[in-house]
Amino acid sequence: MTDNHSYWAAIVRRCRNWNRNSRFSEKSVVIFLWLSAMVSILTTLGIVWVLFKESLPFFSEVSLFEYLMGTQWSPLFSPQKFGVLPLICGTFLIAAGAAMVAIPFGVGTAIFLSEYASNRTRDVIKPVMEVLSGIPTVVYGYFALTFITPLLQSVIADVEVFNALSGAIVVGIMTIPMVASLSDDAMRAVPDSLRYAAYALGSTKFETSFKIVFPAALSGVIASMVLAVSRAIGETMAVTLASGATPKLTLNPLESIQTMTAYIVQVSLGDTPQGTIEYQTIFVIGLTLFVITLCMNIVSNKVLDRYKLKYEV
Repeated sequence: MTDNHSYWAAIVRRCRNWNRNSRFSEKSVVIFLWLSAMVSILTTLGIVWVLFKESLPFFSEVSLFEYLMGTQWSPLFSPQKFGVLPLICGTFLIAAGAAMVAIPFGVGTAIFLSEYASNRTRDVIKPVMEVLSGIPTVVYGYFALTFITPLLQSVIADVEVFNALSGAIVVGIMTIPMVASLSDDAMRAVPDSLRYAAYALGSTKFETSFKIVFPAALSGVIASMVLAVSRAIGETMAVTLASGATPKLTLNPLESIQTMTAYIVQVSLGDTPQGTIEYQTIFVIGLTLFVITLCMNIVSNKVLDRYKLKYEV
């Protein structure tokens, strides 16, 4: 009887130790997850702090009105001009052109993969898109410079060697996989019951795809579009190589332009003395990009909340 009692007492002690160790392990995991979240928050706060800290001396010498409304940008030459509108214009010219390429082809690819393609076809197209999205951006830049630009010059005589149209096309090609993949996931998340209901009412495959599935997945499609435009705004190397370094307030895509990211690359080569106003323009442009992308995210969240649909299957 004593041996039996000792046996069960040992089991109880082991269970208590196991519960104690289990609670300790669970607390350790929770602490690790909390620290991981804090790393992201602190990194963002650190970036914002550095941008604001380095930008304040710039605005002590250049007025905010001159910076935002000026039509000439030449901080590296005399006389110095600090109007950021040419860089913003060039950035949005690239982003708009890239969106005109990526959104139609990306959404069309997503509809085909979601509604028309067989599993075998999907197994071929999906890996090809992943390879396309994994190509380095500098390769896309040389592709635009050596292939797309000569092709455009053979069709349009006024195209310059460095031009916004070539940069927009190549950035659009880069972002097609992003739009296609995210939109495809959003469409495949639509319940099959909606498709079956449409077929039961006599709808064709085309009508079901464009009038039922696409509107039902609109929030995910819009999210993919916003991410694609954000990627186009933040693209650096491909645009630098394809579109040149000429800050110009123009809407002509056949001319050479300069984006905000391309200017950061130009000034960050190590030739600009630290502490000068030319050096501070790097952080001012970075802060401007941050504000633009923040505004885009806020607007996109409002749009997503407006068109978000929830289904009960």
